[in-house]
Amino acid sequence: MTAMARHILVKNKEAAEKLKQRLSKGEAFDVLAKKHSTCNSAKKGGDLGEIRKGQLVKSVEQVIFKKPLKQVHGPVKSQFGFHLIEVYYRD
Repeated sequence: MTAMARHILVKNKEAAEKLKQRLSKGEAFDVLAKKHSTCNSAKKGGDLGEIRKGQLVKSVEQVIFKKPLKQVHGPVKSQFGFHLIEVYYRD
């Protein structure tokens, strides 16, 4: 199984919640990712590309492979910080 997703990674839950509110008001995911995400994927608007099971931390994969598509999920905690995740493809 593969999936494609994008995410925004920030240091704390409060920052993630604020960004989620901005996304819900219609701000562009890729623009906010470029500006705020601490992950290297920020340069690509948070896009993680094609993902296979076992490539990412378990808490993030739970969302990518089990939650509904085209919705922003999170904040999801990992050892890296807090993620907002949007899955846009899964086979």
